[in-house]
Amino acid sequence: MHCRYSENMSPKSALKAKSEPVQPETPSRPLALLQWYDRHRRRLPWRAAPGEASDPYRVWLSEIMLQQTTVKAVGPYFEKFVARWPDVTALGRASQDDVLRMWAGLGYYSRARNLHACAVAVMREHGGAFPDTEAGLRALPGIGPYTAAAIAAIAFDRRTMPVDGNIERVVSRLFAVEEELPQAKPLIQQLAATLLADSRAGDEKSRAGDSAQALMDLGSSICTPKKPACSLCPLNDDCTARAQHTQETFPRKAPKKTGTLRRGAAFVVTRGDELLVRSRPEKGLLGGMTEVPGSAWLAGQEDTIAKQQAPELKGLSRWQRKVGVVTHVFTHFPLELVVYTAKTEARTRAPAGMRWVPIATLADEALPNVMRKVIAHGLDP
Repeated sequence: MHCRYSENMSPKSALKAKSEPVQPETPSRPLALLQWYDRHRRRLPWRAAPGEASDPYRVWLSEIMLQQTTVKAVGPYFEKFVARWPDVTALGRASQDDVLRMWAGLGYYSRARNLHACAVAVMREHGGAFPDTEAGLRALPGIGPYTAAAIAAIAFDRRTMPVDGNIERVVSRLFAVEEELPQAKPLIQQLAATLLADSRAGDEKSRAGDSAQALMDLGSSICTPKKPACSLCPLNDDCTARAQHTQETFPRKAPKKTGTLRRGAAFVVTRGDELLVRSRPEKGLLGGMTEVPGSAWLAGQEDTIAKQQAPELKGLSRWQRKVGVVTHVFTHFPLELVVYTAKTEARTRAPAGMRWVPIATLADEALPNVMRKVIAHGLDP
């Protein structure tokens, strides 16, 4: 058996859990969720006010930004984007470089490239209007199953349930899902679908989007990873994990695998009040972003080997190694960079593929966080 259910669910229903969606025991769960949501919904810059239609552009933009990122971190970026590009057509007409610069610091930069590609596709192939079905949305660049379901439900009220980390946690506790993630995802998806509100007779809206957002808000504010506020939860009387006092043990997760440490060198070269930079290849990690010249990032790389990959310029002073290292953790590996600094003469030309930029305008460059750390460390007296 993959999960336990409350005592008033029939054994027959429990046995069907592996092969077909589980039906809710009573209609009270979806209704209780919506009643709670109507009273306690979060005010978010991308969320439509009660009674107002959702803007697909704002829903899409927020969902892309929120991938692997917190609501608190996304807020300022979202506001900057919609102020600069108020609709998908405006964003599609922007250059990818401008989008990357606005995105700098938010991380996971493939999202920014996909964001721009998607905006271009919506503008050119759909006349600036997002498709209103999951299938249509999934055909767009950068939109996977979860994002398609979220946009379809929230922006178009399609009867589907997107499952993010918050919803996974709520559902896994509500039904005490014993199977570990990620293997448990299909079952959690089935169980989450039972929490969708039913369309009422004669009512055109199913409130599918509200059901999804209710679960998201519940996971964010009450059913938190640690010390959940179960006494305030609208589903507390029906939560299996709460009844067993095992809330914080769900969802079950396989142990995380830590990537191998990679090492390298970064070279901070100044020409007066200018800094030597280059753009990373379009494809791959931090694709298209701005960086200072550096060595390859390899496991077990010796400092002497990394230093040999320094850029060659005329009139360059002797390399000075900065005390300490810059550390950064990517999704799949941690990184340590030794930083070397040097100065060069005025009018020294940048090597092929590199350029000089004023240090005063670095904020306008598409610098990933790791490079911001490197430059700060290198320019620090």
